Parts: sequence; structure tokens; C-alpha cells
Amino acid sequence: MEYFDIQFMNLTEDDIALKKATHKFAEEVMRPTAKALDTMSAEDVVADGSPLWTFLKKAYELGYHKTLLPEYYGGLGLSPLQVHIVFEELGWGSFGLSVLLGVICFPFYVSCLAGNEELIEKYVKPFCACTDASIRGCWAITEPDHGSDYIASGEDYFTTPKMHGNVQARLEGDEYVINGQKSAWVSGGTIATHALLFLQLDPKHGFGGNGICVLPLDLDGVTKGKPLEKIGQRDLNQGEIYFDNVRIPKSYMLAEPTFYEPLLEMILASANMIMATWSTGIARAAFEEALVYSKERVQGTRPLIEHYAHKQRVFKLFARTEVIRAISRNVLNLNLNVSPPLAEYSLVAKSQCTEMAFQNAHELIQIMGGNGLTREYIAEKLFRDARATLIEDGNNETLERHGGHILAETYPRPPLDF
Repeated sequence: MEYFDIQFMNLTEDDIALKKATHKFAEEVMRPTAKALDTMSAEDVVADGSPLWTFLKKAYELGYHKTLLPEYYGGLGLSPLQVHIVFEELGWGSFGLSVLLGVICFPFYVSCLAGNEELIEKYVKPFCACTDASIRGCWAITEPDHGSDYIASGEDYFTTPKMHGNVQARLEGDEYVINGQKSAWVSGGTIATHALLFLQLDPKHGFGGNGICVLPLDLDGVTKGKPLEKIGQRDLNQGEIYFDNVRIPKSYMLAEPTFYEPLLEMILASANMIMATWSTGIARAAFEEALVYSKERVQGTRPLIEHYAHKQRVFKLFARTEVIRAISRNVLNLNLNVSPPLAEYSLVAKSQCTEMAFQNAHELIQIMGGNGLTREYIAEKLFRDARATLIEDGNNETLERHGGHILAETYPRPPLDF
């Protein structure tokens, strides 16, 4: 269904062409792939011959894996508005596959954020040039004993020695030696070739003593667990990674403790504004399904959409979609234009947009009644996928608490000077 964009008046011909091309990819490639993967076991999703690999190769050929990267490194060099256009359409196609494409890029994107020229030359530029999906990243942060508390800087427990990370690294000469385990929730974990790895360097300072590195996953001592089975975003591969005396050069460490929290804030700002943008797509998908179904389903001798109260229900789905787009588009434009990005705005966008997108998916089920619970329709998948977003990249309660901490510590901010 062609969806009107209230901001079409501000779109150039290139923007409109990009929107149409990405929607075509989302409709003709992502939707069928996601539907097929949703019915498969987690192991079959990543097995040889899986539709996942065909999807990834097509995505790489079109450059969607490098949407966030600047043109001078080989990325697409898109404007903030164009980034939003692409991510909204991808989110409409499949939230899980969108997340996979996002984390695939993360080690390389954060290498650019940190300004590590060695890693940019060695890994970022080859990643941008890759067209066969043979170079794939993952975001290895969550641990068996730590979830959202891994990002809870500002809490009194964050810097205590009791915050003992499951992945530890020690410096030996010019190399870091890494041991430990990341949990089964590492997105892209069992198929990645590189990891953006969060680890603890100085346990005396708890997670204030953490670091962030880029780690090639073909090194001696790296092993991976089985892909994770779950109810939502089943097309998103996730799984454990183990490290047994893995050695990396000291220069692969993007942030040691003195720079850890500033880089963590930049990463949170980036990840959460993107989550909000994908939420526009899934909210829109739920609204469109509700509208089409309401025009086709006859109850009480006439289509649902002709019933007085039902018009109000459908309008609320439309309204949430437009609110989500306005929030996510503006936050993306802000944080891709300021350095460092303002994390509190990304936290607003992620927490509010995912909540409203889930409301849309929930209401779609209610509108469709029993049909919404069947696999014949996409509604139940949208519901399961949207539910996962309230936990992904930090559960919303933790993110809102962190946003409150930022406000308490930094406000009022001086006016922004663009």
C-alpha cells in the first residue's frame, strides 16, 4: 500500500527515488524472507541454503549494510533524512532483519566514531567495499550476569568492585588477553566475523573500568554457542560467544576506562535513535494492516471501517505512526548533526517510539480478533517483534532512568549552535 508521507513536500527527487527503491526491497525481499525464517528453527535460519544468506547478499549488493557510514570511507554518505527514509522502510519490511543489518555495521561504525584510523583502514573500508556479505559484525555487550545494568552509568553500583563482568581483559605488553563469555542475546553473534566487544579492564572500578574493542572472531580461542530460540524477531540471529585467552593488539581497544563512558554514551545515542526509526516502520505496518483489514472485513452487514467507533480506533493507529515518525526523524536529524550526540533525545525516541509501535501492533490484533492470532496474517508476527523492542538495546525503564540521570547532571544545556 502506498503510504503518504506528510513531509513529501520537503523531499527531493533523489529522496523519493530512494524511498521507493527501499520500499520495493522491503516488500519483495525482506517480507518474504522474514516470513520464511519466522517458521524455521534458529539453527536452520543460519544453515547453508537458508533464505537469510540470499537476503544478506542482496542487501550488501544494494549497500544497505553501510547506510550509516560516511562516503569518504566507502559508505552511502546519506543525509540524516535519507538515513531515516531507508531505516523506516527496512523496519516496515522486518524489524528483526533490520536489527541484523544494523549490528552487522556496528563494529565498523563505532570505529569511525572513535576515530581509530588503523581499524578504519584495516576493517571499515573493506566492510564498505564488501558486496557478498562475507564481512559481518555484531554488538557483543550483554552477558549471562548482566543485561541493562551494563549501561546504567550514573547508578551508585556501576563503579563498585561488585560489578564483576563476565568478560575480562588484561594487558600483556602490546596485547590484550581476553577471557569470558557473552550471553545468547548477542545479535548476529553466531554468524559474525567481527565483534564490537565490551569488556572489563579494571575490576577495581566496576563497570567504570570497562573498555570497548573490535575483535575479529576468527582468532584462536573464540568459539560460539547455538543460535537462540525466542518468540519474537526470529529472523534475527542471536547467540553466545566464548573467549579463551584470545589476544588482540592494544590498538584494537577503541576505549579504555578513561574514554569508556563517553563512547558508551555515543553508542547509546546512535543505537537508540536507530531503534526509534525502525519503530516507525513497524508502527506503519500495523496501521496499514489494520486499515486494509477494516475495509475488507464485514461485520453487522457493513465493513468495519464504516462503524463509527472503529474509525476512531484506526485513526489512533495512524496518529501514533505520525508521532513516531516526527520524533524519530527529528532526533536522527539532531544527533547526526551534533558531536557528541545528545543521548537523552535518543532515549526519549527509543522508549516512546517502541511503546507506541507496540500499542499499534497490540491494537491490530484486537481489531482483527481471532484472525489476528493466526499465522495466515502478519499481525501476530508484528506483535511478537514489537514486544521485543521494549527490551532491546536496554529495557525502556532503564533507558528512561538513564535519561533522567542525564537531565539531573547536565540541564539546563546551553543553546545548540548549528
